[in-house]
Amino acid sequence: MDETARQDDARWRPATYDAPVAKPNVDDVRSAMPASGPDSSIGRRIDEGGEHDGAGRRGPHASVADGEPYTFPDGWTNLDELAATSPVENVAEAPTDRHHSLEDTRGHEKAYRRGEQRRASLTHGPAEAEEKQKGVRVSELLTQVYTLSYLVFFSFLGTLARLGLTALTNYPGAPVAFSAVWANFGGSLVMGFLAEDRMLFRHERGTPTYDQQLARAKRDEEAGSASGVDLAAAKRAHVATKKTMPLYIGLATGFCGSFTSFSAFIRDDFLALSNDLVAPGFGSTAMGRNGGYSFMAMLAVIMTTVSLALTGLFLGAHLAIASERLTPSIPYPITRKLLDPLAVFLGGGCWLGAVLLSIFPPSDDWRDKATFSLVFAPLGCLLRFHLAVHLNGKVASFPLGTFAANVLGTAVLGMAWDIAHVPIGGVVGCQVLQGVEDGFCGCLTTVSTWVVELSSLRRRSSYIYGTASVVVSLALMIAIMGGLRWTEGFGASHCHQGGAADAGG
Repeated sequence: MDETARQDDARWRPATYDAPVAKPNVDDVRSAMPASGPDSSIGRRIDEGGEHDGAGRRGPHASVADGEPYTFPDGWTNLDELAATSPVENVAEAPTDRHHSLEDTRGHEKAYRRGEQRRASLTHGPAEAEEKQKGVRVSELLTQVYTLSYLVFFSFLGTLARLGLTALTNYPGAPVAFSAVWANFGGSLVMGFLAEDRMLFRHERGTPTYDQQLARAKRDEEAGSASGVDLAAAKRAHVATKKTMPLYIGLATGFCGSFTSFSAFIRDDFLALSNDLVAPGFGSTAMGRNGGYSFMAMLAVIMTTVSLALTGLFLGAHLAIASERLTPSIPYPITRKLLDPLAVFLGGGCWLGAVLLSIFPPSDDWRDKATFSLVFAPLGCLLRFHLAVHLNGKVASFPLGTFAANVLGTAVLGMAWDIAHVPIGGVVGCQVLQGVEDGFCGCLTTVSTWVVELSSLRRRSSYIYGTASVVVSLALMIAIMGGLRWTEGFGASHCHQGGAADAGG
């Protein structure tokens, strides 16, 4: 590399976003790296907007229209909500729908990163490598700040959506007693839409590369000539690009992950097993039944929740395909120059506002219904994100990060439920515990990411992972909540003066 090129590269590099190397394991983001290996057409693509390498960096010949790209951290590729594979196959676009299992995608990512490291070591000398690292540290910090800010802000929106939908579906005579299933269905539906959508982030980094290649392929087809465009590779490149953007991570990991709640699902499953899951309007005590009926009630909650969550995932993907012509696109400069900095103020401001409203609430009901939940929500969301980043890449066939988040959140919810249902503490103490259940545990655990993983893993791995998640979590809940339920019994919640029914956690 000559001196002029080095100076140009140095001027460009500090303005980019370099994601932390420790974050390729968030499965919702794992598709940030090309799925076809280090030597594929995605690993290093040249389009009308300039030259890009597989990590999202812009080469010296890139167009100004490309803007300032996000250099995605390797570790963020472990976010399973951002899975490389589409939840459904679009039969109208068979050439582009070549799906890979989660295990295959992990292998491609590792091979790609090894190839990138080898090429970097051969291309850059010691001076260039040291100069490059200076730029990486700055851009990694910006990327992390924007991403974490989006996660905080969207955890509020996801929590409010879950609490609001739970309140709307928890009414006398409701056909479904476990109202958490509605939020799990809704969050999975949004996740499916985001996974399949190709319009919201159509402009990518300033140049709609996938659109251009798709239009070129259609022109070649109409002209009756053979197309040299690899649509499958182009689609994977587009998916990889959009999942390097902090806004997309905020929507998939922050909103959808916080909208759904695995811990509430397991809590409802235990209450069905212990005959404490009573439909609204039918009193606080269920009719007596034998153990066989309780076992069937437990199976009903499991089958209903899992099947509806998977249905929501597929339905969301179908909606993205059907509404493609109606879905607006977010210009890249607006995302990069306006929304990213705004997220920092929105995330921090909303969190501070939730704390102040919890200290000085206009009404005591606010604490029980929302404010304490909003205070704890970002903590759960951020913990889930970092568990996924550091653990999901350990075993390709078993996402340890999501598993740990769901099991830990379920255990914490069980302990909070027990403490809230014994005759100790006061109203504020109970409201704090309710906030831990709805906010921290609700955002730490996720069904939307879980069903993305179930639909992406190979069949055998999917059944092992899904069964282990439910069995281990339910066993913990039986040990924690069952000890109180079958000895002293659950007392009335003290979150309201006079004791009111609990909201979903």
